[in-house]
Amino acid sequence: METQQARRALGFGLGLRSCHYEAFARDDVDVDWLEIVSENYMVPGGRPLWWLDRIRRDYPMVMHGVSLSIGSTDPLDSQYLRELRALADRVEPAWISDHLCWTGVHGRNLHDLLPLPFTEEALDHVVSRVRKVQDTLGRRILLENVSSYVRFANAALDEWTFLAEVARRADCLILLDVNNVHVSAFNHGFDPVTYVDAMPRDRVRQIHLAGHDHRGDCIIDTHDAPVADPVWSLYEHAIRRLGPVSTMIERDDHIPPLAELVAELDIARSVASRALEGIAA
Repeated sequence: METQQARRALGFGLGLRSCHYEAFARDDVDVDWLEIVSENYMVPGGRPLWWLDRIRRDYPMVMHGVSLSIGSTDPLDSQYLRELRALADRVEPAWISDHLCWTGVHGRNLHDLLPLPFTEEALDHVVSRVRKVQDTLGRRILLENVSSYVRFANAALDEWTFLAEVARRADCLILLDVNNVHVSAFNHGFDPVTYVDAMPRDRVRQIHLAGHDHRGDCIIDTHDAPVADPVWSLYEHAIRRLGPVSTMIERDDHIPPLAELVAELDIARSVASRALEGIAA
């Protein structure tokens, strides 16, 4: 179910955005791999697929979805899963990921990544659905922790315990979004280091870094700014704790020229190198 490429760290990557298609096709960009948003390419044809086929010749890719809705009570969308598998057959990604959340109910997509109640009932529900998805796709998937702004009063488990248990019971992998850990930790008043330290080292396959909007009494996950200093510090701790993990920077709004993102990715390389040197010492 898992390739050798998927078992090793890919290095440092970026999200593939349409404004950078030409640069990736034309230039030798100092990026080790690219992440695509799956739904942007689950179409029968058109320019996005043309660019995707062109760029994937030169860069390893992973697929990252936003519509799996693994936590919903609606039945899994079999048509969506067929299209996702067809795209994977075309792209041959190192792995496929989505979010530990729900995005709609009663057939209605709310176009948001909504938090789950961290209960044993929800845990059993998600684990069962992850197993079905993995059977359909013929591979293990990665699930990402989302930023949250509210908590359920009946939560019986910590978020980090819930995520680790989903990975263990469903035999799936984890996409650890370090920015999301920081955002949720501030919003809910827990220690982000506790979250990172609870992650099973053998399950964390990818790390996301991103910017956010700090509004004083809360932080909003916006992906429209450079990575903040506290997130860099938490990332350094994560690498010391987890070892080398494929890392990428997400930027979904106020997207700068590609050179600026590559320069920010160099910061990630430096932070990771410093963290790994600390392990060696």
